[in-house]
Amino acid sequence: MKARLPEGVQMKRGDMMRQVQKFQEEREALAADLESREYDVAAGGGAVNLKIDGTLRVTEIKIAPEIIDPDDPETLEDIIVAAVNEGIQRVQDASANEMSALAAKYGIPDGAF
Repeated sequence: MKARLPEGVQMKRGDMMRQVQKFQEEREALAADLESREYDVAAGGGAVNLKIDGTLRVTEIKIAPEIIDPDDPETLEDIIVAAVNEGIQRVQDASANEMSALAAKYGIPDGAF
């Protein structure tokens, strides 16, 4: 079975290969850029702040001293978990949105890669 281009669209094999190569290069560059980014996240009304990079590594956590209650460690634990989860979600959303935009630029269906 041969792939068919939409009616009225003709592309030479060489042009198509150049487009594929250009897409792959842009995708690799975008992936590297996304991995190098750092995101700031706050939780608990700013009581916990963290930095997370594009590879999902938490690189820094700062905890406001007034939130540390030795009689209630669960609250602090919950706030830290919320901050980490928010950071992960931000990184994943940014990656998905930017990769989808790149795919759309080349007419590739969302989620195809």
